[in-house]
Amino acid sequence: MISPKKPILAIDFDGTVVENRYPKIGKPMLFAFETLKKLQEEGHILILWTYRCGRSLEEAVQFCAEHGIEFYAVNKSYPEEEYSNEISRKINADIFIDDRNIGGFYGWGNVYRELIGEDEQLKNRAQEKSKKGFLSSLFKK
Repeated sequence: MISPKKPILAIDFDGTVVENRYPKIGKPMLFAFETLKKLQEEGHILILWTYRCGRSLEEAVQFCAEHGIEFYAVNKSYPEEEYSNEISRKINADIFIDDRNIGGFYGWGNVYRELIGEDEQLKNRAQEKSKKGFLSSLFKK
């Protein structure tokens, strides 16, 4: 189930979903597939965003499928998107999960806790707004 309120996640493959053994496929990172499955169940849109192309990309997609993960799109923002040199290669995602982030990849447990914390903050803000009356929401104190 896809939820429009959940962030769209662009997820790197080598060094993030699996250990970095490019061009081979490394062992799955601890809790990678369990976390990805849980995020999909909660309505997150998952996009595979990787340097891989051609046969090595097909192998990565197949590896993920064998572990129960089917991505919404692969190296593009939506399934029907066609790449050309006239458009940007930038993926339209809210959060990029990658081992090349500043500070590196800090593990799937931390990624999940961070995303759940963000969901809780959004939920709390919505509850606070609903507690206030309509007019009080128009005027800041």
